[in-house]
Amino acid sequence: MAGKAGNKTEKNLHQGHRERVREQFLKNGAAAMEPHVLLEMLLFYAVPRGDTNPTAHRLLERFGSFSGVFDAPYEELLKVEGIGPSGALLLKMIPGIFRRYQEDRESDGMRVFSSEEALRLIRPKFLGRKTEAVVLLLMDSRGRVIYCDIVSEGSVNAAPIYAPVLVRLAASYNASTAILAHNHPSGHPIPTSGDISATRHVIWALDALGVHLYDHLIVTETDYLSMHSSGILGELREDHEMRKEQQLYPEGAVASDQEANLR
Repeated sequence: MAGKAGNKTEKNLHQGHRERVREQFLKNGAAAMEPHVLLEMLLFYAVPRGDTNPTAHRLLERFGSFSGVFDAPYEELLKVEGIGPSGALLLKMIPGIFRRYQEDRESDGMRVFSSEEALRLIRPKFLGRKTEAVVLLLMDSRGRVIYCDIVSEGSVNAAPIYAPVLVRLAASYNASTAILAHNHPSGHPIPTSGDISATRHVIWALDALGVHLYDHLIVTETDYLSMHSSGILGELREDHEMRKEQQLYPEGAVASDQEANLR
């Protein structure tokens, strides 16, 4: 009985440790973690139970460095105590996956430099829809698309635009530019007062992150309206900048108002 209790306690300790390591990675990222801890965490997914910390240390000692572990031949990895076929294969997969990832990032992937290009990506999201939906398209600093999907759905006449959801996604993807879009199943792309008010809120919310809202598209089956091209977005942005300046320099704003009244 004592042996079973001891095994259970040891299992709980290992499980708690694994959760703490995962939380550390999610909170601080790989750069804040020591090489042996990263290896230890990676081996969690090849060794379901037990302590992978000693194995991580053995790998570093045998192959000399973090990168040396991944560059080691599969057969040599198998010679390390604690590394079986699954662990060796997992370690060998990492460089190949990273190369594929890097090649994809550096390739001439899909980039968006205009509302028309964005529309070609966004319009298929609305095909066949009888109710309104909201699409968010995010781009990095090079204009490369890093996210494009429906973020909320509504009724025939309205769909909620939740600024906190947009902010969370923009922050998660480290976006530089955003394009918002929603459909009008009625067939008329004219923005409502609610559309304009929601756009105003989104400008404020994204600006706090340093993310530029490039456009808000209203899409129908055969037509669309660009708030950027129509000038609506420019007016909203000017109003936003003016209000922001008034908040930052309230005394100056009052003086400007007084000067305007004198004129």
